[in-house]
Amino acid sequence: MGLLKKIFGGSGEQKEEKALPWIALNNVSQLKKIEEASRNKTQIIFKHSTRCGISRMVMNQFIATYNFTEEDLDLYYLDLLSYRDVSNEVGYKFQVMHQSPQLLVVKNGVAVAHASHGQINAIDLTSFV
Repeated sequence: MGLLKKIFGGSGEQKEEKALPWIALNNVSQLKKIEEASRNKTQIIFKHSTRCGISRMVMNQFIATYNFTEEDLDLYYLDLLSYRDVSNEVGYKFQVMHQSPQLLVVKNGVAVAHASHGQINAIDLTSFV
């Protein structure tokens, strides 16, 4: 039984979840603040669909590889199902077509990079810090 437990894991094992410095993006008025703050520090917006398995998988991969502090970047989380109006305004304001999941990198008031699905984790955020 010990060998099977090592291979497949025991039911009592708990995976430690990495906590990121997420800032909830749930109001259109925050977009102006993001634009202004991006002049001094890179702003990241992660648009996530809470009902989509692919979105969850991409987010988990993003969390696993994220290695920045709050001093490096501001990291916003947008539940686009709960805040569709905010999600729509993100697209208008930063001139990016809506996708889900989606990551936007905002610097100097504009989206300097964006990606969706598996390409999110291909963005080298270190080049924007």
